[in-house]
Amino acid sequence: MNKKIFILTSVILLVSFYLNISFGDASIGINKILLSLFGIDFNIPEVSKFIFYEIRLPRVIIAFIVGSILALSGTIMQAIFRNPLADPGLIGVSSGGAVGAILFIISANYLNAHTFMWLQDSGMIIFPMIGAMATTFLVYKLSQSNGKTNVAVMLLTGLAINAIAGTIIGYATYFSTDDQLRSFTFWSLGSLGRADWGLVQVLFPLTVIAIIYKISLRRELNLMLLGEREALYLGVNIEKTKRNLIIVTSSIVGLTVSICGMIGFIGLITPHICRLIFGPNHNLLLPLSGMVGGIILVNADLVSRISIPYSELPIGIVTSLIGAPFFLYLIIKTKKVLF
Repeated sequence: MNKKIFILTSVILLVSFYLNISFGDASIGINKILLSLFGIDFNIPEVSKFIFYEIRLPRVIIAFIVGSILALSGTIMQAIFRNPLADPGLIGVSSGGAVGAILFIISANYLNAHTFMWLQDSGMIIFPMIGAMATTFLVYKLSQSNGKTNVAVMLLTGLAINAIAGTIIGYATYFSTDDQLRSFTFWSLGSLGRADWGLVQVLFPLTVIAIIYKISLRRELNLMLLGEREALYLGVNIEKTKRNLIIVTSSIVGLTVSICGMIGFIGLITPHICRLIFGPNHNLLLPLSGMVGGIILVNADLVSRISIPYSELPIGIVTSLIGAPFFLYLIIKTKKVLF
């Protein structure tokens, strides 16, 4: 059964890749390009080759990687908090990244062009990454007491830190110029427009390491669903597992936020979709969540590129259009269970 599921999701993924690469403002003959790899000459225009190799192929790879990271991280957060509405944003990753982004945008004009030339190009990756890591570390430390992490306190602390981050963002945007505000707004809505092979080379190995580590803890996550006390009796080092998962999750999600901006709802809805279809067993849920999250974001990116001719709809808007109704459905469903 598991083999059939993985084959089916793999086929859907390949079809999604094919559609994403083929369609856009400029349609390219992807079939001929792929066949040309075997030495068959179709006299393919150089512009089509450039679009395929340098623009769409790295972009679709980044879309799949980011979607997989967000979905896996959402699955991890929901298991740690034992809360079906949890996602990486609860521990301040997204809001911290946004603080870093707006601080860089409003301070970029004051950077010395000679001393900080390297920062002019990479600041929009470094600053959000630092912000995401700093807020997550703060939430984690504030939720500790006597060497133990209280998940409920972490949830409340995350909400408080997110509120503080929102205040900082509001204060910064109030004093920003129109161009700075436009830059931040575009970043905050999410985009894969910066995808290139350099980012693939950075993100791919880190993602593989993070995914392998998370999947290796699938037994511990299954046991933690029973409750922390029960998992402890069954040999799970609760504190070590939570600490390591939170550190790995915040690091890799912080990196994706710094590269692509804030892309919402993938980490929230994907685990639910997979849990409804495949069940709660993390042996199957973790790898499939990663694949389904990647598929969702690849197709969302296609929609964002073809919705407006010769322009690009921010991908965060597309994922919100998909995720917000599903989120309301979860709230209504939970309300019926509670009352």
